[in-house]
Amino acid sequence: MTIFQAIRYTTHPADIAENERLVRAVYDELADSAPEGFRYATLRLGDSTFLHLAAADGEPPLPSLTAFQEFRAELPRRVEAPPQRDDVLMVGNYRLL
Repeated sequence: MTIFQAIRYTTHPADIAENERLVRAVYDELADSAPEGFRYATLRLGDSTFLHLAAADGEPPLPSLTAFQEFRAELPRRVEAPPQRDDVLMVGNYRLL
């Protein structure tokens, strides 16, 4: 069964570039490791809000990635409030996920 999650947070404006750099490093490591059954996207909304969408068949691989650990290490300093995590129920999808 595929589990979908959405994680949303807002960074301090001065930390947008740093957050984007760390997120891109996660994608580089994902590309190298190519975990099966995992799909992931990160969007930056109009301001300094980021939305991460994840779909995993089983345990997501992110916690085991060095780049993700580095991303998480300073996240509390970069964000205005703790990230909000929600389980997502897929209602419709047209070639996105």
